[in-house]
Amino acid sequence: MTRKFRVILMGLIACAGISFAGVSCMQYISSSTGSYIDMSTLELVQTQKPEKGDPIATIKTSLGDIKVVLYPEYAPKAVENFTDLAESGYYDNTYIFNSEPGVYFSAGSPNKNGDLNKDNELAAQEYEQELHQNLWTFKGALCSLVTGEEGGFWKKFKGESKVLNGSRFAVLNSVEFTEDLKNDLLGSDKNTTLAEAYMENGGIPSLAQKITVFGQTYEGFDVIDKLTSLEITDGEDGTKIPVDDIMIETIEIGTYSNEK
Repeated sequence: MTRKFRVILMGLIACAGISFAGVSCMQYISSSTGSYIDMSTLELVQTQKPEKGDPIATIKTSLGDIKVVLYPEYAPKAVENFTDLAESGYYDNTYIFNSEPGVYFSAGSPNKNGDLNKDNELAAQEYEQELHQNLWTFKGALCSLVTGEEGGFWKKFKGESKVLNGSRFAVLNSVEFTEDLKNDLLGSDKNTTLAEAYMENGGIPSLAQKITVFGQTYEGFDVIDKLTSLEITDGEDGTKIPVDDIMIETIEIGTYSNEK
């Protein structure tokens, strides 16, 4: 993991315990599209059960399995990249290299400190961040980690810079929903649909529309709890590295079946 990557990741996650910061969902301007999020057309697909034939991934870890439904219709580049890596066997025996207690874990590195192997061209590929008004940072969200930003100060100032994602990913747990946070959420917009969804499902509201979400856990929330309650040691730039080797054994790509 490069210093630049750590700084970007820590900068995003550091705000996890902060409130919704007064962001009005109806008026929130997406950093990638410049368009408004229209609450009247919002579809909270992550709160819906998967349907037969939906693309899924089974993330097999040394502490149990996490099953997620994927959303190629909303985050096609992220899903394609993740699927290609999984099917190539790249994620086999890779590390969970960062675990923020109770909040999230990061995974998908061949090295315990999160570094990439530079000789793996597929793993080193980057793609532009994908944000969509139907995907939010609820508990169990499967997210692409930010690896860098393309463009200088002037492009960033004009909103023309590109945030880049890569092969490493995170699965979110949830911040504590205190009364103050609940009040901030409910007061952020006249339409409280999204606020109520966060309070019901948990998650990290302060990362909303700041990180690519491309999947949602539907089975294995207990495993997420385990992976965000590990014994950890401080790494460089504030990372929380698990003391024991906690591994992604493999990631299987398939389709959802409601048959038991």
